[in-house]
Amino acid sequence: METKTEDVQVQINEINQKLDLLLNYVNEQRLKSETIEDLVADVSIISKDAFTSVVYELDKQGIELNVDDIKTLVYKLVRNVNNFSQVMDMFESITDLLKDAGPMVSEMGIDFAYKLQEFEQKGYFELFKQMTTLIDHSVVAFQKTDFDPNKKYSLFKIMREINSPEVKQTLGFMLEFLKNVSKETHLNK
Repeated sequence: METKTEDVQVQINEINQKLDLLLNYVNEQRLKSETIEDLVADVSIISKDAFTSVVYELDKQGIELNVDDIKTLVYKLVRNVNNFSQVMDMFESITDLLKDAGPMVSEMGIDFAYKLQEFEQKGYFELFKQMTTLIDHSVVAFQKTDFDPNKKYSLFKIMREINSPEVKQTLGFMLEFLKNVSKETHLNK
């Protein structure tokens, strides 16, 4: 009979252990429930204060809200959560790209500045400035030129014009220019 009482005692001990576990679980659930109730009460107070502040500010600004419009906006926001997520992913990707490309762009800017300095030292900008001045003069001269296809030029008149200092200077410049172009063409072959 002793074994039966020992068996009964073992079963009672096991039941007590299970009951202790069950009581601990119930106590934990009660604590969680109290915590959630406290959280809900705090959120309720905060949301009421926020709502009151928003209503006050909207009234102060003279803004009237249509509840149906707000509901429609909320529905659209909820429907487009995936789209907003994709947009945020794109912004993150662009930010990463800018972080990665920043040093390269900076290096390219420095190289570009060095190239500009090199062009300045070689006189390309001065040449460009002179060429634009030459082109401007040419455009003004062209505008002043009265071309009449019926106007006749005699050989004697052409010789007299060639003998003028302006035409001699222009022809001399053109000949010098063409010789230099020819030299450069032969040097670069």
